[in-house]
Amino acid sequence: MSVGLFAYPKQAVFGRILPKTKIYEHTRLTTAMKSKFVGEIEKIVWQFKLAPETLNLPARKGTPEIEVFVVTLKAPEISSEVLRCIDNAIPFPIIYELIHDGRVKVAAAFKRPNEVDRLKWVTDIYFESNWQTLEARRKPLPISLDLAGLYEQLLRELMPVSPRPGEPITDQVARLGIIRGKQKEASRLELSLRNEKQFNRKVAINARLRDLKKEIEGLSKPIAVPNK
Repeated sequence: MSVGLFAYPKQAVFGRILPKTKIYEHTRLTTAMKSKFVGEIEKIVWQFKLAPETLNLPARKGTPEIEVFVVTLKAPEISSEVLRCIDNAIPFPIIYELIHDGRVKVAAAFKRPNEVDRLKWVTDIYFESNWQTLEARRKPLPISLDLAGLYEQLLRELMPVSPRPGEPITDQVARLGIIRGKQKEASRLELSLRNEKQFNRKVAINARLRDLKKEIEGLSKPIAVPNK
C-alpha cells in the first residue's frame, strides 16, 4: 500500500497553478535562495483545499483548512529550505506531493500558529515518504472528527517512528527532532572515526557512538525507556 498517498475527494479539487512570483511576494528571499527556488521547482499546483466546505469536517483552532500542493521538480531532490519558503508564504498547513520522472513522494512539516503572534506560523522539521510510482494505489482519507485530527493522521503517516500511547503530535515531532540531531552527530563521529589515526581517540569516539546508538534506539521505541 502506498505511503502518504491519499484519494482526496473531487469536491476538494482546487486545481490552480500557483505562480512562483506569488511566493516571492509573501516571503523575503535572498538572490541565492530565489535562484535555488527556481532551479529546483518546475511548477506548483494548488491541487486540493481540505476545508469545512469541501470535506464537511469542522475546523479547529490551528487547523482552519489543509492545502495539498502538487510540485513538479526539475531534479529528484528538493531542499527543505525551498519547501519552507512556500510554507512561510501560505498561512495554512500544507501537504506536498512532489513529482519527478514519473514518480511521486509526499512531504510535509508540522505547521501551527505561533503562540505569541497568532498571525504567524511555526514550521517544524520535514518528513517525507519514499518515491512511489504515479500509478500507486491511493488510500481513502483517514476517518476523523475534525480537520486537526485529519492533519495529524496525514502527518503521522510520514513519520519514521510510531507515536507512543497518548503521545501528542507536538511531543512526537520533538522526539523525532532529537533523534535527527543525534543521527547527525553519529554521522559526524563515524566520519571522524574513519579519519582518526590515534588509538586512544578512536576508543573515545567509539564509546560515544555506542552511547548515541543506544539513545537513538531508546527514543525510537514505541514506549518511553527510563534513563538508567
